[in-house]
Amino acid sequence: MTTKDIDESVSTELNRLRKSIDNIDAAVVHMLAERFKCTQQVGHLKAAHHLPPADPAREARQIARLRQLAESAHLDPAFAEKLLNFIVAEVIRHHERIAEESATDQND
Repeated sequence: MTTKDIDESVSTELNRLRKSIDNIDAAVVHMLAERFKCTQQVGHLKAAHHLPPADPAREARQIARLRQLAESAHLDPAFAEKLLNFIVAEVIRHHERIAEESATDQND
């Protein structure tokens, strides 16, 4: 069965739901962009003060907080934790790059 074979009312509802999903995806991307703007500033502040790129205690608190938020939102906490771990790994990678660039700039 293809979408051409689906009843028109089902097709209309499917399209409505997909438009909502597309809007949510766009919002998620924009929110992630804003989050990364903030974490870039954190990376520059850490580099300027020779702080380590990672903060395991903060990360643990954030994971616990996010898992709790996920539970109250009826979202799988394990999924929320995986997502946060992925984001945090990317943030740490950015912070390491910023620290390296900062060290190179100071040596010039």
